[in-house]
Amino acid sequence: MIRPRIGMVLAAGRGERLRPITDTLPKPLVRIAGRALLDHAIDRLEAAGVERVVVNTHYLGDIIAEHLKARTSPEIVIIHEAAALETGGGVKHALHLLGDEPFFVVNGDALWLDSKVGALTRLADAWDPTTTDAMLLLQRTASAVGYDDGIGDYALDQLGRPRRRHAGEVVPYLFAGVQLLSPTLFHDMPDGVFSLNRIYDKAETADRLGALVHDGEWYHVSTPAGMKRVEDRLRSRRVER
Repeated sequence: MIRPRIGMVLAAGRGERLRPITDTLPKPLVRIAGRALLDHAIDRLEAAGVERVVVNTHYLGDIIAEHLKARTSPEIVIIHEAAALETGGGVKHALHLLGDEPFFVVNGDALWLDSKVGALTRLADAWDPTTTDAMLLLQRTASAVGYDDGIGDYALDQLGRPRRRHAGEVVPYLFAGVQLLSPTLFHDMPDGVFSLNRIYDKAETADRLGALVHDGEWYHVSTPAGMKRVEDRLRSRRVER
């Protein structure tokens, strides 16, 4: 069990599938239930005890930086990418701000509701430094609100260990955009552009990739149609209450 005090939100992407909304608004600032996706993510990190959040920017980064001025907590550190570095390259670029201990990384468009225990706390509680370098939050594809792709990302074996989907295969879990990572995974990675998928595959090959299945609701805000389904679902939840 660990209690990470540093997290990162990936906010550099263009959000191509959400156009035309993202032609003038960075995807992390798209509002769901009256609040920007980026703030939802930072709120979850703060609730889990994170004291510093690193936010990487590229596309319309000045708008994101201006938006974040309104937050008084937690501490926000913005690192701008002159050229887009993708997810893995973005984390590697920010590594000097993330420290030497495991840290959370959350996609800037990740949106979820927790059950009794928060997803980030569950990841931290499951962390075992003797066996784990990366711990992913997975979501059942069948219950992911707004998810259109359907084929999933991972399967779990009988011991709960994740395995990446093979070509042509359909698997029951998608990666939820929420994770806990050891900085050691990045030490032999090149500077520049690369995906976090390289990190996951590296950990899986070494049998040091862990995963938990989310036990709350998870929302996929990827297209205008998916965004509407998410808003409709959250509106119905408010009515149910």
